[in-house]
Amino acid sequence: MKYIRIISAVILFALLLCSCTEKDDCNNGETLDAKPVIYLYPVTVTDVTVTLDYSGRLVCTYPEYNGGWSVTAHPDGTLIEAGGKEYAYIFWEGASSADYDFSKGFVVNGSDTAAFLEEKLEYLGLNFREREDFITYWLPRMQENPYNLISFQSETYTESAKLTITPEPDTVIRVFMAFKPLEEPLDIPEQTLTGTSRSGFTAVEWGGAEIK
Repeated sequence: MKYIRIISAVILFALLLCSCTEKDDCNNGETLDAKPVIYLYPVTVTDVTVTLDYSGRLVCTYPEYNGGWSVTAHPDGTLIEAGGKEYAYIFWEGASSADYDFSKGFVVNGSDTAAFLEEKLEYLGLNFREREDFITYWLPRMQENPYNLISFQSETYTESAKLTITPEPDTVIRVFMAFKPLEEPLDIPEQTLTGTSRSGFTAVEWGGAEIK
């Protein structure tokens, strides 16, 4: 676990160097799909190829996306490129015109955001490390807001960002959170979420978008 954290710290430093911001990288009408990251957990050491069919513009990737990512994936989640470089996950960001659905969701007090995310992300199937990575990225953008309208996207996101993973995983978990900062709470039907059990070769992706 300590080794994985070291790899994650190296990745974080690299992402700071290739930082992508909504202000700089999104044109009018576009939304930044921020930090989708992909974890791969095969049952045995496996050579894996990941391709992304994205209805938008890729503005940042790490490792670099050259028509796909090819890595040797280990059961603990460590990913190794052909040159021997190690990663904790695959990272990408893009700008798209996806119209995210807020017809249902959750209105959460900013100070309650961490507890809310812990509960929902665990239910959706993310393990402790994945939840920690998600929360430490998004919480600073959310906890100071009076309220947040949060809706976890499904087809709207997966249809605009199609993943092909070879060999095909036994379990795929894709969690994409869209949220809007609110000054006042509002009434909205609560979203029904579906949890996923992990078995066999598991691929996990999480990301999000702040809608203003």
